[in-house]
Amino acid sequence: MNERSPSRFRNPLTCKIAEFLTSVDIEVAPARLDEGECFLPGIRVEGGRLLVDESGLTYPGDLLHEAGHLAVAPGDVRPGLSGEVIVPGADMDALEAQATAWAYAAIVHLGLDPKILFHEGGYGGKSEGLLFTYGAGVYPGAYGLHQMGMTATRDASREMGVAPYPNMLKWVRD
Repeated sequence: MNERSPSRFRNPLTCKIAEFLTSVDIEVAPARLDEGECFLPGIRVEGGRLLVDESGLTYPGDLLHEAGHLAVAPGDVRPGLSGEVIVPGADMDALEAQATAWAYAAIVHLGLDPKILFHEGGYGGKSEGLLFTYGAGVYPGAYGLHQMGMTATRDASREMGVAPYPNMLKWVRD
């Protein structure tokens, strides 16, 4: 594995995403990965961090979704996560929706086109539906992020005096 700074990725989009993830304490490291080691092309979760083989990375937006899984995992569990992110005792369907909501908040924060996240090769053919849903202001998984203290839903945001989701109060779960 080559431990380079995320700013050393060749693709400017990959670089931008990696720098953001590093800034919110999700470690991203360039690596040489075999195809069998990756849940998504060019990405492997290992020890609570993202290893990225840029030569095999098909969709840079996938980095945000995988980072979302790490971000919503409890802090005491995160360092032990590797491979397919499975949090013991958690409702994995709910965590999947929360990871997606986290990734969408990140794409908005970065000022990137949501199609980078919801690309034609992802989400089991449901990318167009997700683009429509999120674009219409319906945010599956956002309430779970609110319950974790990571964002505020519209009603709670008024009471708290903060911007609502997709604004994030913190990027990584305690």
